[in-house]
Amino acid sequence: MNGRYLPHQSPKGSIMKFVKKAVIMNSHEMNRAVKRMAHEIIEANKGIDNLVLLGVQRRGVPLAKMLGEAMQQVEGTEVPQGALDITFYRDDLSKLGPAPQVSSTEMPFDVSEKIVILVDDVLYTGRTVRAALDVIMDWGRPQAIRLAVLVDRGHRELPIRPDFVGKNVPTSSKEIIKVKVADFDDSEEVIVGEGQES
Repeated sequence: MNGRYLPHQSPKGSIMKFVKKAVIMNSHEMNRAVKRMAHEIIEANKGIDNLVLLGVQRRGVPLAKMLGEAMQQVEGTEVPQGALDITFYRDDLSKLGPAPQVSSTEMPFDVSEKIVILVDDVLYTGRTVRAALDVIMDWGRPQAIRLAVLVDRGHRELPIRPDFVGKNVPTSSKEIIKVKVADFDDSEEVIVGEGQES
């Protein structure tokens, strides 16, 4: 799991309960990381001309909004933002059950010839990013796509790496990283834990 709030299941099919081990980023640290990433994106692109932000549903969307606000504070101009739902592009769709949670894709601009900053909460295997790339390419042909993630936890299964990272967090494959944001949760923090059979 990489931060998405799906029921955790053991190989036997029993429900796994998330057991929190530690807070690895508090609200202040999250905001500081996002502001640093915003500066890095601006510097790498020599400004914000031709940039658009696309957040991966669900927690990538509020993170993209935070990035956009931080970039606007520096540049004085709003960066266009959108949201991607990758549900039907996932390579594990058959494992999500008969009624997977579906959000919306909101693309209020043409991505063709734009520099797309793809924003997600946690980078793990790389499969979510691969699905997001497929969604973007179905909407147009960007000039470039750059990846910004709040947490990179390693364990890649695909040759995908982030361009902008809030924090690298080495984890075991048994551990779970959860990013909490104000839009969906009662707090803003990044926590690490493990699943235990309940």
